[in-house]
Order: sequence, then structure tokens, then C-alpha cells
Amino acid sequence: MNSYPKSLPTAYFLSDPPVQWEIPEKENTRGIPCYADLIKAGFPSPAADYREEILDFNAYLVQNPASTFTVRVEGDSMIDEGIRSGDLLIVDRSIPPGDGMVIVAILYGEFTVKKLVRKGGRLWLYPGNPAFDPVRIELEMEFQVWGVVSHVIHRFLAGRSALS
Repeated sequence: MNSYPKSLPTAYFLSDPPVQWEIPEKENTRGIPCYADLIKAGFPSPAADYREEILDFNAYLVQNPASTFTVRVEGDSMIDEGIRSGDLLIVDRSIPPGDGMVIVAILYGEFTVKKLVRKGGRLWLYPGNPAFDPVRIELEMEFQVWGVVSHVIHRFLAGRSALS
């Protein structure tokens, strides 16, 4: 029976991002106003003291620009993890993948997003949808981790495609 070390060997990582995924240039960065007060999901607070600052989404969402890329999701295998078809994932290749992290991986030449789970001395790719089966990673499998999903962005506008 094969078992896996506590951390993944670096051979699981590819050295370059996919050609079709381009990292945006820093010069295109624009910020938008951000109110410092928290918005309550319950009762509103009329006595709130508003303070505005400029939020740069690149700085907020991207910790390591040289190792970060974005990719869109297709399918509903991760819906219970809050990832829906059309969502935009921010993936950081500098974060070491660990147990319970959502990763982007290549499995037999196909990109997939799944939760990496260590269970019984084995690595598994778990979907976030009970309609799909988990995949146990075997040493002889064609498998590579591309990076760790650090953020998920999805639209709330009804009737609009996330791809438009």
C-alpha cells in the first residue's frame, strides 16, 4: 500500500502558468471607494461612522502577483464549497497545498478544481457536491497541483451570465 508524505513533493507543481492564462499588468490597477464600517446582515446601524478609503482589488485579492492567475469554473461539482459554474477563481501557486484546501489540479490532462483531502494516509480529490464521487490519487496517476484557490468571485446579478 502506498502512502504520501505530509507535504506534496514539488514534482506535483508545474513550472509555468498555462499559456492561455495571462497575468494582468499592474498598470491597469484601479481602486474603488471602500467604506470602513462593516455592513450588518441583521439590523442596520444608523449611528455608523462612515470612513472611506480606496480599495485596490489587486492588492486585496492577490498576495503574490508573480505566482497568481485567474480561471473560470465550469460545472457544479464544487457548489457546496460556494463555487458555482461561471465563478472566477483566484489561484496562488506560491501557497503550498494542504489538507482541506481547494486546489486547481490537472488529472489525466484535464483541469479540475477540488478539495484536497488527506484520509487514511492517502490523498483524495473531493468534490463539493454529493452527486460526484471523490477521486483517490494513486502514485501512477497523471496528477499535478496547479495552485491553491485563494478567492472565489461570483456575480449576484440575476439573469446575467458570469461570462458576459
